[in-house]
Formats: sequence, structure tokens, C-alpha cells
Amino acid sequence: MSISIRSIQPDDIADVLVLLREFAEYEKLSEYCTATEERFRTALFGDDAVVRGLVAVAGEALAGYALFYPSFSSFRGERGMYLEDIYIAPEFRGGGTGKMMLKEIVRVAAERGFERIDFQVLDWNTNAVEFYKKLGAVSNDEETHFKFSGKAFDTLAGS
Repeated sequence: MSISIRSIQPDDIADVLVLLREFAEYEKLSEYCTATEERFRTALFGDDAVVRGLVAVAGEALAGYALFYPSFSSFRGERGMYLEDIYIAPEFRGGGTGKMMLKEIVRVAAERGFERIDFQVLDWNTNAVEFYKKLGAVSNDEETHFKFSGKAFDTLAGS
């Protein structure tokens, strides 16, 4: 079956959330998956939209999705995209869909004069690690991912 890549449209959000929940389950992070259609609609299409997204389409079905947004590396002075998610449904893996999506993200980034794509991969996800390495990605084992969320975020925000 032929796969095409296009931007996420508002009518895709419900189906993207189905794939997102599959991804969260695969990564053993379902308990943190609280995304709603309203939040996605605001993030992707609201007045202050901050995220861009792609879907891989196979016939009438979504085969995968990717979410990304601008980032900046201060020490290098490089603008880039941060790849938040890329997920291909299991039945569509191994046929080049992930590579097609990455190429489109890089095309979008390059078109804007950006120079890099940053992302994270869970250590145990060896299939993804090998996929990215095969395409030339490099990892930095000297960095640790941190975040402020929930109570810590609220406390810093003065709530």
C-alpha cells in the first residue's frame, strides 16, 4: 500500500490521539498520557500554535504521526526542530515510512534555515536507537533530561 505524508489537519486530531495512546502504551507511559483533542487543537491550530505535525496516510488510515517545534542550541547558535514524537503503527513499520517522515521534517527545517533536529529516545527502545543511528543520528550520553511539571511547575509559577 502506498503511503503519503502530509500536515496534520484538524479532522485528524482524534485519530492522532489514538496513535499517541498506542505510543504511550508502547513506551510504558500510559499513566502520563492525558492529552485531549482540545489541547491538541490549541497547540496545533490555535492563535499561539507552537507545534507542527505530520501524518503518514495509508489509504483511509493513519499509519503514523510526528510532532515537532522550533528549538535553539545556544552554544552553537543553531536553530533547529525538536522532534517530540514520531510513531509508526506496527503494521506499517519497516517499509520506509519513518524515514519518509523524518525527511519531511528535515525539509521543513531546512526550508526555514534551521540546521538540526533534536530528540530523545528511551534507552531500552533499541529498534528506534538503531533506526536513528542508521540514518546518521548521534547521541549525547553526557546529558540528562529534566523537566518541571505538576506541583514543581505550579510552585515556580507562584501558584
